[in-house]
Amino acid sequence: MKNTLGLLQGVATPLHDDPWYLDEEGDAPYAVLGWPRWQTRVELEGADPSLHGVLLEPDDDPEAVRAEIARIPLIALRFPSFRDGRAYSQASLLRSRYGFQGDLRAVGDVLRDQLALMRHCGFSSFAVREDKCLTDAIKGLADFERVYARSVAQPEPRFRRSEGGG
Repeated sequence: MKNTLGLLQGVATPLHDDPWYLDEEGDAPYAVLGWPRWQTRVELEGADPSLHGVLLEPDDDPEAVRAEIARIPLIALRFPSFRDGRAYSQASLLRSRYGFQGDLRAVGDVLRDQLALMRHCGFSSFAVREDKCLTDAIKGLADFERVYARSVAQPEPRFRRSEGGG
């Protein structure tokens, strides 16, 4: 995917050599497939699950991937519009309830103003809309870095963290 940022040791970094690409029907390695296609590729066709990511649409229930969550290296959650926030809830569920440890990527209408909240919901990489500046998007991850409330990325509220004081 082009115009992609990743959080590497907590630092926003452009992923210039990112091998993943969206291809919901693809067979080649590093294709991010729709959930039904991933199941077919891996379970029926015997493909290596570590070479294929899963794309969940806003209407998809993250519960569907629960049984395979340990074998999925990347889950992409689609934002069809900046006004559609269902992927925030999906991300939070995947990280906190289902224990997903792989790369959780925001795709679609991903804009600077959303990045800080996406990080706090558990996203670890972001396919920023191609007509937007990646350098500007990196600044968006620094916005609201220190939040008071707890989140998926920071389970302790600020008053309980050492930097939050008493």
